[in-house]
Amino acid sequence: MTKSHAWFALTSKPRHEKVVAENLRGKGLESFVPLYRTRRQWTDRVQSVDLPLFPGYVFCRFAYASRFPVLSTPGVTSVVGFSNVPAPVDDDEILRIRAIQASGLPVHPWPYVRVGQKARIERGALAGLEGVLIREKDALRVVISVELLRRAVAVEIDRDMIRAVAGAEHASMAHVYLTNEAKVSTVRPG
Repeated sequence: MTKSHAWFALTSKPRHEKVVAENLRGKGLESFVPLYRTRRQWTDRVQSVDLPLFPGYVFCRFAYASRFPVLSTPGVTSVVGFSNVPAPVDDDEILRIRAIQASGLPVHPWPYVRVGQKARIERGALAGLEGVLIREKDALRVVISVELLRRAVAVEIDRDMIRAVAGAEHASMAHVYLTNEAKVSTVRPG
């Protein structure tokens, strides 16, 4: 693909993300459905399943002027945009999501978190990745947001792997969200 091809988020019919991505690839288009593994309970068994990190969305790289093959793909309902103007997804956001998946660390969907509350992972497979630091129970997670979709994913990390990002709101602190309480506390970086 050339530089004129941008990543776009496509909306899909519910639970059709994987089929849509496969159909787009069949048309020669680059598509991406980030997945996470979770356990689901049925009446007779528990099974591990791969689910989309962003339910109802598929990422696809294409030239918007040549969008007809994309929009005519079964299961695709629209290109995400604002006021009928398509909004491309930043390449860096796609790269960050791919890095998280390639790391092998536990990942799952997370509610969108506001800009300005960032931390950087300093070492390990995700070194250099920036996101929002949160605390859930006894685990620390870095949440990576996809601005266009107003969605996010979380990856579990060790405390000694992170530092606050300079220039962010409260640059000397990384915000830690207590997900089981309605308040926010802060942690000073080491």
